[in-house]
Amino acid sequence: MEIMSCSRRAALAAVMVAALAVTACTSGGSAPASSAASGAATGGAGTGGPGDGTGTPAIVPQASTLSWRPCTGQFAGMQCATIQVPVDYANPNGRKLTLALSMVPATAPKSQQQGVLLVNPGGPGEPGRSLAGVVATGINPRVAASYDIVGFDPRGVGASVPALSCDPSFFAGVRPDYIPANAPAEQELISRAQSYAADCEQRFGWLLPYLTTVNAARDLDMIRQVFGVQKINYFAYSYGTYLGQVYATLFPDRLRRMVLDSTVDPTGAWYADNISQDFAFQQRLDAFYAWTAKYDSTYHLGSTAAKVRAAFYTARDRVAAQPVDGPNGPLIGPAEYDDTYLIAGYLNTTWPGLAQALSQYLNGGDTSGLVNQFQEWGIPNDDEHVFAVYNAVQCADVNWPRNWGRWQSDTVRVYRTAPFLAWDNAWFNAACAFWPVKGPAQPLQIKGQGLPPILMLQGTLDAATPYAGAQNAHKLLPSARMVVVEGSGNHGQSISSPSDPCVQNYLNAYLASGALPNQPGLVNATCAAVPEPTPGG
Repeated sequence: MEIMSCSRRAALAAVMVAALAVTACTSGGSAPASSAASGAATGGAGTGGPGDGTGTPAIVPQASTLSWRPCTGQFAGMQCATIQVPVDYANPNGRKLTLALSMVPATAPKSQQQGVLLVNPGGPGEPGRSLAGVVATGINPRVAASYDIVGFDPRGVGASVPALSCDPSFFAGVRPDYIPANAPAEQELISRAQSYAADCEQRFGWLLPYLTTVNAARDLDMIRQVFGVQKINYFAYSYGTYLGQVYATLFPDRLRRMVLDSTVDPTGAWYADNISQDFAFQQRLDAFYAWTAKYDSTYHLGSTAAKVRAAFYTARDRVAAQPVDGPNGPLIGPAEYDDTYLIAGYLNTTWPGLAQALSQYLNGGDTSGLVNQFQEWGIPNDDEHVFAVYNAVQCADVNWPRNWGRWQSDTVRVYRTAPFLAWDNAWFNAACAFWPVKGPAQPLQIKGQGLPPILMLQGTLDAATPYAGAQNAHKLLPSARMVVVEGSGNHGQSISSPSDPCVQNYLNAYLASGALPNQPGLVNATCAAVPEPTPGG
């Protein structure tokens, strides 16, 4: 699933990196650590057990084997390194993979340092090195100074070697409509999925069995080992929260603190989770329609959500009949149109630009806005690498239905009430029906007993990681406390833009001292969502 699963890998990368970077340069970490700890989180929960306190060798690197060098290009200002990990942990002396790391080192005195904070933006398939810089500037400066904040490109991703790619041309040009008009149209899309799975097997058949979340969690522990520490801290968004849950299950005594922002339901991995997304994204698109209708005097797309929705599908029909041209020919057909507007379900700050583009197209015949929005949020041709890793991990984590009739009947059922994403999401994952690797029959069972205190941050209207599923995860993690952001449909609650000071206070307090909210039950504290955007905002 998405958790990044729906068709917008580029969007999620932008949400978790570009948008976060905006906050990092403004007020995301401005609250003093002392005020955060006293004003947000009451009844602290400690640091996670004896022997892992601030400044101790158990958590602060003393004998790291890593060789760091200054990063260059977009990572300038950080330090970079690589490590080697086994392809197959059952054969640790066999073939190796190279993982790319980044770090913003701790600057506090050793006695005040809190060790390694590994960060992950989600995925699977998203590069993670840039997130170290985002987190370092997005939390309270004094808190950031106490951690070695480490980003990494997981196996198969980004600058790690090898980087998975199965068909670089998969997203080139105007693609078939996600919503099949008839049986031949559906078969064309099935054939695309079959061919993609076959291409992945041909290019990387030796690697596919080992691109799993379990192995990514083992890689995390290899990073811990090369730092020479007994315990790590972990902070992740989206799919990264599932990686964290798996790490905690496999290595419960190696975890000191963990922040899970926008949490994956581990019980639904991955087929059921994707279906849950379909319904949740429909609710967010309906919210976008309602918001646009509220500003009808600006956008002139209709004064009710139903009218805006009709306008949205009128535009979709129009680009299906006559794709919008880009600089090099046809650029946006119905699939690309859906890809562009998917970001509306992730981040409401995109709504003004998306509404304006739709208005220009329908009311004035101006396609420039649609082209700009597609280029910013749609799937670019070079994003196939992310798509490849996404499929490889989710297809191998757990076995998917192999009978296409099951996919077809479920998608038809979902489409009746959640048409926006039903078919899009089915095709985004369809290669798993034909994947050469068959995963376990059931997802890994997450075990939460004996874990240190954990902080969870969750919006009630999050579409990519729906609230009910996050609470399923919460129930499996008895030491976790959840801060619920009421009415927030954005994916990612912390270090966001615009910033939510309430959420930031809880985050800074926990990272500073381990303090957690102490209200009983599954909702341990609440924050209000940031206000919705306004036109031009």
